[in-house]
Amino acid sequence: MTTQGGKVIADQTISADGFSAGLNQTEERPFGDDGGDGWGGRLHAWMFDFGEENRPELDQIKAAAVVIMGRNMFGPVRGPWDRQWNGWWGEDPPFHSPVFVLTHHAREPQPMRGGTTYHFVTDGIESALAQARAAAGGGDILIHGGATTINQYLAAGLVAELRLHIVPVTLGAGVRMFEGVPPLRLEQVAARVTSSVVHVTYRVLS
Repeated sequence: MTTQGGKVIADQTISADGFSAGLNQTEERPFGDDGGDGWGGRLHAWMFDFGEENRPELDQIKAAAVVIMGRNMFGPVRGPWDRQWNGWWGEDPPFHSPVFVLTHHAREPQPMRGGTTYHFVTDGIESALAQARAAAGGGDILIHGGATTINQYLAAGLVAELRLHIVPVTLGAGVRMFEGVPPLRLEQVAARVTSSVVHVTYRVLS
């Protein structure tokens, strides 16, 4: 496992049966059929509707020096960049740091208000991690989804810490955590229960 510099932390919200998004994802409902209404749906109500009681976990997410995400988490555009999509989060995204977006289609960096700049990486997860390390200055690197991207980093042995936010709903189908990931040895280092979600942090041993 890579330990050079800051920690590599994967952070993901999942249903009780392990899905990070339901079927039928659309631009209006990026998390698909997850049993809820609105942009964040049922899975992410803990962040938007119950934010205050989950403030410690939200602050942890914001504390990362650099973020890595998959293209599906960046937005609904597929294939070549045929329109100027700048992410789900508007003109002032919450990251306030460099964000490295995995994609197969090249694009120039996109600076946003508040200190966020999206960098588009076309040569794989290890290149994205190397660029993130260079930008992080020794700070922590957050792999902020979706599950397909996190699964790739877990399978490659590149994640030091895994944070899961487990929501009390089952989806039955969708995008699943740990799909294609070899068996892992995890050490539980923290857990906290709120009315809307259970937060669990694991150290990834192998």
